[in-house]
Amino acid sequence: MATSQQARYSEASIRVLKGLEPVRQRPGMYTSTANPLHIVQEVIDNSADEALAGHATRIDLIEHADGSVTVQDDGRGIPLGLHPEEGVPVVELVFTQLHAGGKFDKLDAAAAYRFSGGLHGVGVSVTNALSSRLEVEVHRDGQAGTLEFVDGVPRPLRTRGLARGELRSGTRVRMWPDARHFDSVQLPRAELVQLLRSKAVLLPGLTVRLHVESSGEQHEWHYAQGLRGYLQQALGETPVLLEFEGSGSAGAQTEGFAAGEGADWCVAFSAEGSVLRESYVNLIPTPSGGTHEAGLREGLFQAVKGFIELHALAPKGVRLLPEDVFSRASYVLSARVLDPQFQGQMKQRLNSRDAVRLVGGFVRPALELWLGQHLEQGKALADLVIAQAQSRQRAAQRVERRKGSGMAVLPGKLTDCESRDIARNELFLVEGDSAGGSAKMGRDKAFQAVLPLRGKVLNSWEVERDRLFANQEIHDIAVAIGLDPHAPHEAVDLSGLRYGKVCILSDADVDGSHIQVLLLTLFLRHFPQLVQRGHVFVARPPLYRVDAPARGRKPAAKLYALDDGELQAICDRLRKDGLREGAWTVSRFKGLGEMSAEQLWETTLNPDTRRLSQVGFGALDSQATDELFTRLMGKGESQARRELMETFGDRIEVDV
Repeated sequence: MATSQQARYSEASIRVLKGLEPVRQRPGMYTSTANPLHIVQEVIDNSADEALAGHATRIDLIEHADGSVTVQDDGRGIPLGLHPEEGVPVVELVFTQLHAGGKFDKLDAAAAYRFSGGLHGVGVSVTNALSSRLEVEVHRDGQAGTLEFVDGVPRPLRTRGLARGELRSGTRVRMWPDARHFDSVQLPRAELVQLLRSKAVLLPGLTVRLHVESSGEQHEWHYAQGLRGYLQQALGETPVLLEFEGSGSAGAQTEGFAAGEGADWCVAFSAEGSVLRESYVNLIPTPSGGTHEAGLREGLFQAVKGFIELHALAPKGVRLLPEDVFSRASYVLSARVLDPQFQGQMKQRLNSRDAVRLVGGFVRPALELWLGQHLEQGKALADLVIAQAQSRQRAAQRVERRKGSGMAVLPGKLTDCESRDIARNELFLVEGDSAGGSAKMGRDKAFQAVLPLRGKVLNSWEVERDRLFANQEIHDIAVAIGLDPHAPHEAVDLSGLRYGKVCILSDADVDGSHIQVLLLTLFLRHFPQLVQRGHVFVARPPLYRVDAPARGRKPAAKLYALDDGELQAICDRLRKDGLREGAWTVSRFKGLGEMSAEQLWETTLNPDTRRLSQVGFGALDSQATDELFTRLMGKGESQARRELMETFGDRIEVDV
């Protein structure tokens, strides 16, 4: 049997995916497969980038009755000529090559797109790959060019002269999303409307239109007041205590940032009612926030805290935290970042670490000046922030009293945090004493606790509850988090819970993944309420560090990659920035213990710059998850695991 298996694995067994094949094989790696909104958004974003560069004044979207979607703008139009190196029309290259685009050479002041959402160069090529048919019509330089794709394969480019009365420049893309790749081909109307409206909000002067053929529905958005007008409209009748609007932009002499990088914002504080929070990077919506929002939060907090301290407004014993300022803030934030680093191709979260300093550096002095000029409103804001802090501290004291004096003695290896605010506290379960030492030195001791684990935790899937505490590591974890083992549907008193986030922190290698699985097994089987209520997280430390030299006005930097894919993307960007091969150095972390305390804080512990994945059930319910874990972790399930490896083994790239 072994000989037969080996005979089928030869040089011919290795398949290289070319062109758009990777997208069609694994669409979930490049876009959301729930519906086609993201592939439509890629086309909208290209049109918005034309408006951002000052070359387009309108964007039209039509939902056709046959299920296709058209996006049209009056920008410059995609070049129709042959690419000097590839020898094919540029418009064809843009829709068929994953890493082809005009948004890489951003350090060149004369670049076609200085600030854009496009980064990886896989945008509209993904749209084409996941459409059964796609048509592009470009008006440019007195010509009209038409290109058609069927299942991603291009037909010959057709050109003609522009007729009198036709739009002189612009691009029209009509796509037919392929139902095989999506759960539903219907565009979510509310999300689409929000996306289109946001482009008009962020680009005053731009007109955005939506037309739905099947119902005759039509919308048009044009915001002359920009962010302020949109925020006021969105908040409606909510009583606003004060509004603060501003912008900041780096100049040619600004150290560490390229000219033009910066942000525009409008913030409104209210004592009651719902809050609105929207952020964008180069017009791309970032619903999961990111480092630009962290910069806004830091700037607001430091300015308000400084104002309160300057005027001695805080009562004795009140300690202000960022959430005291941020909890009642509504805002619209639009950041401009030269080389944005997003989390994943869907670009829902910004990871560029410099964005914290960029946005915060403009927001803080602007708000300090504003508060100094509006003392009465500033004092009203101070009263609101102080009331939030007092309410938070009272809640924490109630929780502390409720715990009583019957708590178990905390494990000696636990380095606890100072805060008793459950909503803020975090416990990191760290692999090994060496990494635990770095984590203890690098953490924020105000709200982050560290519990080092020795070796691999026991596989507890089939361990009886009353025998769990025979294992010292499991005993220490249970005592540290302040929760007893329990069954999934058992009534559990969570008042003793000591941390709002329990974070698994292990090496970014195979052994680290094994430790993650063992800890997740423990929580799912014996602490299911932690998982169900969203208290369990997995920290994601980087596997690589890239030391890049200065590039133009961008200073030397340390860049971090979670895996080989991100490392390749970083190297591609450095090449596009004009660095010769070998000008940068790549270091691989053998483990967390190799990281200094500063590196561990910057990459993995800092809430503003880390990547932290919340653990939940996802597409499977609790029963299906239990069945899967039984196959994976059960002692008598070796045959089931073998079947899983035989079925899915070719989908896994193992780093050994």
